[in-house]
Amino acid sequence: MKKVTIFTSNTWPHCHTAKEYLIENKIDFEERNIQLDPDARKVLLKHRIMGVPAFFIGDEIVVGFDKNKIKSLLSE
Repeated sequence: MKKVTIFTSNTWPHCHTAKEYLIENKIDFEERNIQLDPDARKVLLKHRIMGVPAFFIGDEIVVGFDKNKIKSLLSE
């Protein structure tokens, strides 16, 4: 299975919903909270990503909680 990293913040409710989705579907993931981890914020800025949740799935990036895109990338 592809490595999944989710970038989150404490204040955006969609981040919580996205993590619940991953847990409910038994998808292993690493969480990087941009409010607690300055290096996580730098990674997003390097990729010119200004919003969370952001998913790094293998070599692909999904910004926002797009279930269909996430499912598609994980099933490849």
